[in-house]
This record gives sequence, structure tokens and C-alpha cells, in this order.
Amino acid sequence: MILISKYIVPKGYLGLTIFPFMFLKFKGLKENKVLINHEKIHLRQQLELLIVPFFIIYITEFFIRLIQYGNWYLAYRNISFEREAYKNEKDFDYLKSRPLFVFVNYFRK
Repeated sequence: MILISKYIVPKGYLGLTIFPFMFLKFKGLKENKVLINHEKIHLRQQLELLIVPFFIIYITEFFIRLIQYGNWYLAYRNISFEREAYKNEKDFDYLKSRPLFVFVNYFRK
């Protein structure tokens, strides 16, 4: 379910997914197929990890990356879940063949 809210989506971001909702900053973003696919990848990741563990891992990894890189944006972009989503967001068939728990392949130093 896609909802529009410029208040829920943090400044500097266009979308945020919290199962089962996809929040977009502006209505026109509903037409952005790449962004929608990116957020759908996050929905699948959240389902795989039964939602709450996804957010625990996501936040923990973010802080580890923040210490590692010393930069908010680099920390965010290097979270394994984000690396998977960004790498595959333009492949609109990706979710049809995506193996379970493939995000673990995106963990790295």
C-alpha cells in the first residue's frame, strides 16, 4: 500500500518502507518505477526477516557503518539491505527470481 507523506519520509529521502506500507514524499513519485521497485525490495527483505528483526539489523548495521565511514550518507548507502536494493532497483524482474536471504551476500567490511 502506497501512502504519501512528506512528514514521515525523512529529509533527504524520497521513500520509506515499513511493512506493509510504502511512504513516498510526493504523489508524483508513484510514477517512479525505479523507486517503487527499490521499496518493493525492502518489503521482501522485511518479510523474510519477519519485520522487526529487519529493523534491528538495519539500525545496527547503520551505526556500524557510521562508525566505519564517519559519514551519514556513506553509512546509509553501505547497509547491506540498501546495497541490494540499489544494485537491483532497475531490474524489474529481480523479485521474481530473488533467492531468499540474498541480502547477506551484500555484507562486507
